[in-house]
Amino acid sequence: MEKICVGDFMTKELVVFTPEMDIYTAIDELIKAGISGAPVVDNEGKLTGIISQKDCLRILANGVFHDAPAGPVSEYMTEAVMSISPEMDIFTVANLFLNNVYRRIPIVENEVVVGQISRRDVLRAIQYMSEKVKAQSPD
Repeated sequence: MEKICVGDFMTKELVVFTPEMDIYTAIDELIKAGISGAPVVDNEGKLTGIISQKDCLRILANGVFHDAPAGPVSEYMTEAVMSISPEMDIFTVANLFLNNVYRRIPIVENEVVVGQISRRDVLRAIQYMSEKVKAQSPD
């Protein structure tokens, strides 16, 4: 079977945030886009972290909601983020999702975020492979 790479199924049109962005603006964007998280990048597009719904819940958990401004995304984001290359094969990524709590993994090329792969994207890869196998098998 041909090698199927992350780059073939990753999302390229990303919602991204900056470390300086207000956390409430980020929450609004996550809700509006219907996503559970997104990469945080600097002004050169380099990955600095990831912000997820879970990270945003810290606002309530910390009791900040009752006080004044909650602060920038950088105060809530997860900084230790795994990233992968668009050339990584889809089977390795599926294994990463099976063995970790990740819902999404940023795709980085030349230190710049070029996409993101989610569990749903891996399901699309499985669907693609299944359809290919069906098309090749004699009836």
